[in-house]
Amino acid sequence: MKYFILFCLCALGAPVYSAPVASELVVEPPSWWVGMKSSQLQLLLRGADFEGAKVSVSAYSGVTLDKFTVLENNRYATIDLQIEPLAQAGTLNLMVHLANGERQSIAYSLAARTRDSASRRGFSARDVVYLINPDRFANGDASNDSVVSLSEQANPTKPDGRHGGDLQGIIDQLDYLADLGVTQLWLTPALENNQPNYSYHGYAITDFYQIDARMGDNQLYRQLSQQAKQKGVGLIMDMVLNHSGSEHWWLKNPPTKDWINFGGTFSGTSHARQTIQDPYASKADKKQFSDGWFVPTMPDLNQRQPILATYLIQNALWWIEFADLSGIRVDTYSYSDKQFLAKWTERIMDEYPAFNIVGEEWTTNTATAAYWQAGKINHDGYVSGLPSVMDFSLQQAVVSGLNESESWNTGLIKIYQSLANDFLYADPNKVLVFADNHDMSRVLTELGNDIAKTKMALGLLLTTRGIPQLYYATEVLAHNNGSDAHGVIRVDFPGGFDYQLANGFTGQGLQPDQQAMQDWLKKLLNYRKQQPLFATGQLMHFSPEQGVYVYFRYSESDAVMVVLNKNSEDRAVSLERFSERLKGFNGYNMPLKSSSKQRLGDKLQVPAQSLTLYELSQ
Repeated sequence: MKYFILFCLCALGAPVYSAPVASELVVEPPSWWVGMKSSQLQLLLRGADFEGAKVSVSAYSGVTLDKFTVLENNRYATIDLQIEPLAQAGTLNLMVHLANGERQSIAYSLAARTRDSASRRGFSARDVVYLINPDRFANGDASNDSVVSLSEQANPTKPDGRHGGDLQGIIDQLDYLADLGVTQLWLTPALENNQPNYSYHGYAITDFYQIDARMGDNQLYRQLSQQAKQKGVGLIMDMVLNHSGSEHWWLKNPPTKDWINFGGTFSGTSHARQTIQDPYASKADKKQFSDGWFVPTMPDLNQRQPILATYLIQNALWWIEFADLSGIRVDTYSYSDKQFLAKWTERIMDEYPAFNIVGEEWTTNTATAAYWQAGKINHDGYVSGLPSVMDFSLQQAVVSGLNESESWNTGLIKIYQSLANDFLYADPNKVLVFADNHDMSRVLTELGNDIAKTKMALGLLLTTRGIPQLYYATEVLAHNNGSDAHGVIRVDFPGGFDYQLANGFTGQGLQPDQQAMQDWLKKLLNYRKQQPLFATGQLMHFSPEQGVYVYFRYSESDAVMVVLNKNSEDRAVSLERFSERLKGFNGYNMPLKSSSKQRLGDKLQVPAQSLTLYELSQ
């Protein structure tokens, strides 16, 4: 649906004038809420010639008109309102008086917030995040596979085409997801991407307030959030602050000349993210990184433009309230203007102090990633409000550690070294850890199709510190053998589409290895849900020796010992070295295998190529 709320004067009980009525007037944000912590609201108007226009506001207790501003491009204007705490929910009537005598009435909704909205809790280490490319997960509504008003039509045989997955498909599988043990859903952007091709991925947004019609609509997105929440699953929205799609309406006729970086002409980013922290970097290098475009079809937004900055801040707040989000993931985080990012995160976290936002900073350099986390004391005085970052360092270390042969500086020591750099983070327990995601090869492929290694990688990332994220279809051994193209990596989930014989949702037709992996992950995920040490426990690890890596998640009275044995044979692991963590415990059980208690002796016999959990007891 479109968010123009048009009313003629007679509908408001006003006298009938002979002056013509203006054409469509679009107002964004399309609605707002009373009771927000900030009293300021800026409406962006488009759809008329506002030169010489004036605005009046009907009497509404607690709401006042601050100012009306015609922008550099007079096809746009802003209305700044003050909404005080005493204001009640209702409809605010605004009247736009155009210079040609036309008048436009806007009935603007000010809704009541959901109870306890401000105190909502964001995703955390107690959760497991499940990442979905909606177009590739499940087709729940075949009628929206192609939409006449949108440029790209369905082409399910093309790797980079639209395959038909949608929000209804995800809703239909909420029971499966809850039973699997995931507690948060991160969807790659489902907002409108009305691009002529390669639009399925969602990162070339053409309407920041509208769900893509091939995915459903805004109400269905909210329904997904509501129904997921009923099953104990939160919804994380993937937001893009750095750029939009080239077919966005503001590219054709930008509100101001400085709306798009490099004057609206393509100039590619250098991707040199280190320039932001580099004490010796030139201004030119910093500009080329942060202002440069990703590709010609993704124009780079200038967040230093104050109206655009406000637009992006309010857009985030609108979706949190409208869809009852439990978190935000920000694409290409460091590419945006860093002062804007500080303001954007501060505004959101001020409104929702227990919320969570994770930013994508694709670097294996922990120092560069840690710069962006809230609480980090930076050398240049930059103060960030971002609670979480993605841990690409650990992802690379896990893959390298399992693939490399063991030596003093190769193999499992890479994992140890990556975690040893946690002193650089303000709060390492808040970072997002993962084996793979939508922009990289599937972990099974990265590990040479070795299922045992894949289990070790996933087991480690689900039991170490941080917030674990799984990529959809990992549980049924999805791979991208033979190609690292994104369209191949983002495979159709088996059972989500009519053409498939195997069904990962029901188990029908799965190969034994696929079923075994799904069963093992389900057991681990559900054990993780009921074992608080993985969310709140401390971490202590011991330097790997002879292909064996041991670490503990522990509190004052409880502990889980995790042993990763990379070797191709069983190992008898002496426990003397771990006495500082084993003190006070005399028994254990193996929760993924047996609940029966066994005596803790001098050694543990650890299976080959495995990650084994030992729940210690006194």
